[in-house]
Amino acid sequence: VRIQTERHYNGIWHCIQETYRTEKVWGFYKGVSASVLTVSVISSVSFGTYKNFLCTICKLRYGAADAKPSKVDVSLAGGAAGAVRVVLMTPSEVAKVRMQTQRNPHPSVASPQPVSKPKYRGSLHCLKVIAKEEGFGGLYKGCSALLCRDCSSSAIYFLTYSALCDWLTPAGKNKPGFLVVLLSGGFAGVLAWGLATPMDVIKSRMQTAESDQHKYKGLVHCARESVRKEGAKVLFKGLGLNCIRAFPVNMVVFVTYEAVLRFTDHYTN
Repeated sequence: VRIQTERHYNGIWHCIQETYRTEKVWGFYKGVSASVLTVSVISSVSFGTYKNFLCTICKLRYGAADAKPSKVDVSLAGGAAGAVRVVLMTPSEVAKVRMQTQRNPHPSVASPQPVSKPKYRGSLHCLKVIAKEEGFGGLYKGCSALLCRDCSSSAIYFLTYSALCDWLTPAGKNKPGFLVVLLSGGFAGVLAWGLATPMDVIKSRMQTAESDQHKYKGLVHCARESVRKEGAKVLFKGLGLNCIRAFPVNMVVFVTYEAVLRFTDHYTN
């Protein structure tokens, strides 16, 4: 978020050094409570929508919910999952971005100037302040960019995972093995974030702007102004970091997803 919204960082390592120098280890965990409080619900809604939407499509098209879906079916279900989760995700994303771009120097860092009290004391306090100062619309800033990001990337995410699982699973086996799920999930995450990063940059920039700043009028204006001032490369800020994070995270996500599905199938049967 800091690399995407601020111009003075030379790269990932410079951002890490500056964050640690001024805010120590706690600086890397800003906005974490917003994510922790919502991640389970958002993941549940996302994967639940995907699975149920896919079953409904298969039932309508092929007469059976467990029929093998086509690539288009998987993409549509993935896009629907992305669209639905945006409703729940946007407020937590706004809180996370505002918390992560707020500077709170660590007490151990010597400063000649007295340290001002931070505007946001935590993620929940941040949401409360935004709702009070900017209204309900403030909680959904950047929603258009997030919708574009998640619909497209979620479609690619589930399609890549499904296609890789089919390709890597030996003939005669109904379900992919542990290693296949790991690799498929990791590569699906990297590809999805590669596609999502430009909209992620725009979303972060829209969400940092408070109502009294009137910095960006909307998605197109934000993209146009960012490219005009910093060139087209601005849309790929944080791409490397997003992809590095995406591989291990989505390996774990899909292994857990498959394990829970198999456990519930076994339990219900």
